[in-house]
Parts: sequence; C-alpha cells; structure tokens
Amino acid sequence: MSIEMLVALNISDEDLYQKYRDAMTPLLKTYGGVFHYDFKVSQVLKAEVNSPINRVFTISFTNEEAMNEFFSNEQYLAIKKQYFENSVTSTTIIATYER
Repeated sequence: MSIEMLVALNISDEDLYQKYRDAMTPLLKTYGGVFHYDFKVSQVLKAEVNSPINRVFTISFTNEEAMNEFFSNEQYLAIKKQYFENSVTSTTIIATYER
C-alpha cells in the first residue's frame, strides 16, 4: 500500500518554487514518488495553523521507506536548500495516510 501526504504551503516566490519542482521531480520519480493533486488556493476558510496557505497538494510514495529515503537524500536536500527554502515561508503537513 502506498503512503500519501496532504501538504499546505505559503509560497512567497512562485518562479523560484517552480524551479524547485522542476529540479526535484526527476529525483522524486526515482523513489516512486508522484504528485496526484496540486492546487493554488486563493482563500482559506478554516485552518488549524496561523500560517497563510496559498498552495495545497498531495505527494505519494510506494511506501514509507521510499518517502523517508527521498526526503533524506543529499541531492534532494541540496535542491531544497537552493530553491525551496527561499521560496516557501511556511509548510503544514495536514495529513499522512495510506492510499
């Protein structure tokens, strides 16, 4: 059974965030990862966090081990540092569940 996360972000630099996605997606695929849904959000009606949210997506992996290996991969961490950290002001993991 695969594992999926529902993630909310506040993106401050759309162009830089797109560079992050472009750089990390080929590596994501090597770990069996995929984005199933991806939304740009214009209004949040209710949230359990005070951070603004303007992007919501799901990201899935074949299993939890693959997910953990991907997020700890040195190449991924370098991509994250270069693009993600300068384009996203907050991250909220809404849920992690089996799919």
